[in-house]
Amino acid sequence: MKLVILAGGYGTRLVEETKVKPKPLVKIGNKPIIWHIIKIYSYYGINEFIICLGYKGNLLVKELNKLSKKEKWSIRYVNTGLRTMTGGRIQKIKKFINNDENFCLSYGDGLSDVNIKKLIKFHLKNKKIATLTAVKYKNPKGILLLDNRSKIKKIKEKPIEYINGGFFVLSKKIFKFLKNSSTIFEKDCLPKLASKKELIAFRHKGFWGCMDTLREKKELNKIYKSKEKAWKVWV
Repeated sequence: MKLVILAGGYGTRLVEETKVKPKPLVKIGNKPIIWHIIKIYSYYGINEFIICLGYKGNLLVKELNKLSKKEKWSIRYVNTGLRTMTGGRIQKIKKFINNDENFCLSYGDGLSDVNIKKLIKFHLKNKKIATLTAVKYKNPKGILLLDNRSKIKKIKEKPIEYINGGFFVLSKKIFKFLKNSSTIFEKDCLPKLASKKELIAFRHKGFWGCMDTLREKKELNKIYKSKEKAWKVWV
């Protein structure tokens, strides 16, 4: 099975770093975050990767080629455009999936100790078009539950909720739901799959972290330097 990594966005919420390089090249420890993602999947036996390039993609190719010299990785780089949305990027790599019935998909900024083998097994067992990894997230804001007359029914102070953790397994049938470069995977595709009961969640209760902001980057670096194993399943 192959892993497709979405690595073409501008990373505007991490502009302190992304002025000069794509977000997947921002370092956690002494390696870019995309290296950590690839190491996770490689640990579980996935060594074929398709990288969806966009913003400053040439820098990503150059760095990954250096880092992969001693690894058993097969990496295909696909220029999916500067302004292409997430669904459009996936649509553009259709021909590289070839005869694979299923493939993995990950964003270029998330880390987890999710068991990829169990995730794939869950996907195959349930026979849905898409499986997403649901992770627990402590919402930093309070949530108001309102009725039709705007009366507050309940206040949830910093609730723990399940969110999309970004580690997917997809059937090749997904391409029927990806129309063009403007297709947003999360807004245009996933809700349609959910309405057709073709989207299922694999619940993960272990470590998960993303790198949307400078604060989150610092948190991941702090974890990396600690004794906590976190996402480092290969260690």
